[in-house]
Amino acid sequence: MAEYQNLFTRIQATGPVHHGVPLGHGNSPRTGEEPLIVHLIGRFGNAQLGPIYLGGLGLASLLLGLLAFNIIGFNMLASVNWNPIQFVKQLFWLALEPPPPGNGLAIPALNQGGWWMIAGLFLTISVLLWWARTYRRARELGMGTHVAWAFAAAIWLFLVLGFIRPLLMGSWGEAVPFGIFPHLDWTAAFSLRYGNLFYNPFHMLSIVFLYGSTLLFAMHGATILAVSRFGGEREIEQITDRGTASERAALFWRWTMGFNATMESIHRWAWWFAVLCPLTGGIGILLTGTVVDNWYLWAVKHGVAPIYPSVFPAVIDPSILQGVKP
Repeated sequence: MAEYQNLFTRIQATGPVHHGVPLGHGNSPRTGEEPLIVHLIGRFGNAQLGPIYLGGLGLASLLLGLLAFNIIGFNMLASVNWNPIQFVKQLFWLALEPPPPGNGLAIPALNQGGWWMIAGLFLTISVLLWWARTYRRARELGMGTHVAWAFAAAIWLFLVLGFIRPLLMGSWGEAVPFGIFPHLDWTAAFSLRYGNLFYNPFHMLSIVFLYGSTLLFAMHGATILAVSRFGGEREIEQITDRGTASERAALFWRWTMGFNATMESIHRWAWWFAVLCPLTGGIGILLTGTVVDNWYLWAVKHGVAPIYPSVFPAVIDPSILQGVKP
C-alpha cells in the first residue's frame, strides 16, 4: 500500500482551481480571476497561482514602497557618480544616510538627509498601509487578526529605530541609514557608543525569544515533516481520529520533551516567542540613550556584570613625585 504523498515526493497532489470565498460588499475585484497551476511553485507550497487581491490599500502600499525604494536606489547610484558597474560592485556598502547629528529635528536639505526623510516617510506609510490591508483582509475572511498583530510587533521595532527614538533624542541623526553594510556598521557603533548592548536586559530577552522562536519553529516543522507520510498536515482529521500522525507526534514530544504540544498550543507558543522578539528589542533600543547612557556600567551597578580587572598599574601624576619641582 502506497504511503501518503507530500510535496517532497515524486507525486504532487493538485485539485481543481479555487477562487476563494466570495468577497463582501465594497471590495475591489480580484486580480487574475483565472488561476494557474505551476508545478515548480507546487514544490514549495500550493501549486495554484492567483487570484490575487490588492484593493486600494494594497495598491497604495506597493506604489509608495516602490517610490521609497527608487529614492534610495537613485541616491546610491548618484553616490558612485551614476556608474552602474560601480553601483553593482559597491551595492552592499552604499547607503542613504540620515541628516547629520547637528541638524537636530529640523528639515534638512535634500543632499544633507532630506532624501532620507522623504524615503523614510514613504516607506513608513507603505508599511502602515500594508498592515491595514492585512488586518482588513483577515476580518473580511472571518479570521482572527493574529497575523496583523505579529506584523505590528515588527513595525514597532521599525518605528523605534527610525522615528520614535530619534524624536526623543532630539536628532534625526540618531536613526539608522538605509543600506546593507552601513546598517550593520550603525548597529556595531550603536552598541559601542552605549557601553555594549549585550548588557541591555531587553536585548537579552529579545535574543532569548529570537533563538527560542527559531528552535520552536524548527521543532514544530520537523515534527510535522516527520509524520507527513501519515498525513500530519491535515489537521482536522488528525484532531478527531485515533492512531494518527498527530497522536504519534504528541507521543514523541511527551517521550522526548516531557510534555505534550497540541495543534493549538505549539502555534500559540511560536506566535508569542516570535512576537516578543521585536517587542522587547524595541524597548531595549528605546531605553538606550534616553534612560541609560552606558549599559555596561548599568550592568555593573545592578550586579549583572563584573568590574573589569586592573590590568595595568595605576597612572601616577608626575607632578606629585618626590624631587619634582612644581
